[in-house]
Amino acid sequence: MLALKKPRMRLMLLSIAIGSFMSVMDSNVVNVVLPVIQNYYHVTLSIVEWVVTAYLLIVSSLLLTFGRISDIFGHRKIYLTGFIIFTIGSFLCGLSISIQMLIGCRIFQALGAAMMFSCNFAIITDYVAPESRGRAFSVTAIAVAVGTCSGPVVGGALASLLGWQSIFFMNIPFGIVGIFLASKSIPMDSKGTPVSFDIKGSILIFLALFIVLLPLNLGGNKGINSILFATMIVVSLILFIVFFFVERRSKYPLLNLGLFQNRVFSSNVAAATFNYMAQFILAFIAPFYLEKVRMLSTAMTGLVYIPMPLAIILVAISIGRLSDNHDNRIMASFGMGLMAFGLLLLCFLKSDTPYWYIIISMILTGAGSGMFQIPNNSTIMGNAPKLQRGETSGILGTMRNIGMVIGVAISGVLFNHVSATAQTTYAKRGLTGYSLTNPSIVKGMEATVSAAVICALLAMVFSLMQGKNQKHKV
Repeated sequence: MLALKKPRMRLMLLSIAIGSFMSVMDSNVVNVVLPVIQNYYHVTLSIVEWVVTAYLLIVSSLLLTFGRISDIFGHRKIYLTGFIIFTIGSFLCGLSISIQMLIGCRIFQALGAAMMFSCNFAIITDYVAPESRGRAFSVTAIAVAVGTCSGPVVGGALASLLGWQSIFFMNIPFGIVGIFLASKSIPMDSKGTPVSFDIKGSILIFLALFIVLLPLNLGGNKGINSILFATMIVVSLILFIVFFFVERRSKYPLLNLGLFQNRVFSSNVAAATFNYMAQFILAFIAPFYLEKVRMLSTAMTGLVYIPMPLAIILVAISIGRLSDNHDNRIMASFGMGLMAFGLLLLCFLKSDTPYWYIIISMILTGAGSGMFQIPNNSTIMGNAPKLQRGETSGILGTMRNIGMVIGVAISGVLFNHVSATAQTTYAKRGLTGYSLTNPSIVKGMEATVSAAVICALLAMVFSLMQGKNQKHKV
């Protein structure tokens, strides 16, 4: 492994941080301006939602494919190409003259985002010494958290001042800087042994992920026909089974199933998935409580929610060095226990709960998540063979997106069911108006956040199941 000197390593990490920040913020910033885009093109909500849905589906479905491609053709090459595609796609999104063109450009933009996300962790693992990897991964965690919490604020401000197109145009200067830094700081890819690309496996996993994520994404937001939902899930499961049979027989598989025979690797991947599920269950449900029960504006809702990503940032700044010198299993497990405790406090919210209680709960939840993510990512990448780091980075990114979509889907189904049942029960007691809706929403919130607590506890269990792992891997 070639460990870079500090000045060059810092430039490389800055480039990766910019790419991570742009990709994450772009998925968040667009949500805020969807109503503006809808009015601009005079289209229905079901059509304009594809501006977000198309981006999410393409990124999620292609991370594994691009991760494997980067292992074959070089992490630097794929990362730089993705950065260029993402930047050009952002420019084209801002120039879109129709909703169809905007959706198409979002798909193009998502290709670039998938290429960047599929190998950013692999690049860090390639060129950062094992004893410094925790600090390096903390840079990416901070960038993701900043993108998460700044997206709604930046999107709303830019759309109000300069129009919705500006949220895409702002990526261009960031993209130019990031591309320049990446080209100068990331070493040229070494020549590897030429291998065949698993086209069959790539097509199968793309279709399987796309077909399973589409109904989950739609089901979590506005519902989908139950027969169609069930059919798509069954088809997706069949495709996954076929994919695994193909991979077992392939000489150069897209997904090396042997990776999951490593208990440290498989336990941490499972823990990461449940962490993201818990995180996005809360992200989905919190605005319903804050805006409908506490009657806060969208801006104030963001301010109340922002302590969680801010806590992730503050913890990430300090936790990287600790993860380089302590047992990652203990740190990750403790982090998920802290996150579960913060979520548990949120299960007891009422219509008049003090805001200081909510904010402290959010801080504990974010701090726990931040304490988990860095040692978890470091352990996963540290246990990946050198020739499969791009593939592993793609697996990690895929699990994040799957956890996000499943978390949102669970939130939508559970919240709607419990709150509707509660509303029926309270209506029979003669309650009306806010006296009817507020306790129903609180009841739905309680059940949904309880699911997030379970996910966090499962992540803690999987972190403990990995057993004692070595601090430093190659």
